[in-house]
Amino acid sequence: MVNTTDFIDRLNELLRYYSLSASSFADKVNVQRSSISHLLSGRNKPSLDFVLKVINVFPEVNLYWLLNGKGSFPSEAKKEILQPTPSTKQKTPTIDLPAKASSKPGKNIEKIIIFYSDGSFESYAN
Repeated sequence: MVNTTDFIDRLNELLRYYSLSASSFADKVNVQRSSISHLLSGRNKPSLDFVLKVINVFPEVNLYWLLNGKGSFPSEAKKEILQPTPSTKQKTPTIDLPAKASSKPGKNIEKIIIFYSDGSFESYAN
């Protein structure tokens, strides 16, 4: 369970780190400004959709750090990244799957997600 008060503190840390106002952060993450206001005031709890948008736009944000305060920010593997990605929508990389992987009739692999021990992940769509 996410502790809302601690989540708000971590969200405020993101805003300070990137020198963003709540409204500019909302624009970058592509959510309504009121959503950020409600989160920061403690009125609403973060949705999964919101959390996924944050870690997609800011890849140096460790998922476990954002949700539970465990790990570090920026994540150890990506400390050299100082600015968020310029686009709010990341393209899902495509991969060529071996023939054996999709050889079952009527069953095709649509998406592969790789989770790393630092809380980051990569998603590949066919």
